[in-house]
Amino acid sequence: MKAQQSHTHTASDGTQYTHSHNNIEGHEHKHTHQNTKAVINRLSRAIGHLESVKRMVEDGKDCSEVLIQLSAVISALNGTGKVILKDHLEHCIVDAVESGDEEAIENLNRAIDSFIK
Repeated sequence: MKAQQSHTHTASDGTQYTHSHNNIEGHEHKHTHQNTKAVINRLSRAIGHLESVKRMVEDGKDCSEVLIQLSAVISALNGTGKVILKDHLEHCIVDAVESGDEEAIENLNRAIDSFIK
């Protein structure tokens, strides 16, 4: 069974987010949010930075310098995860609560457990 739902949410700063869900029974929905481009840009920068760290290791750079740069990559990825989590809470979880979708909340709890290890 396939159904399309459109939702508009207003963030605390007044910005409105609209997205729709194509729900197929038993399958997750695909959606986009306003932060998708920002997340992709952050990931691209982190990938570039990680490639640079890889070259540092290949070139035999000082281990302390490598660790500092690797820490910056990890921090960038954690920041990206926070953007995704905030977006998910403000949109998907709001929808899940409104529709009584307990599975989405359980999935969020599992994702947070994995993210915060």
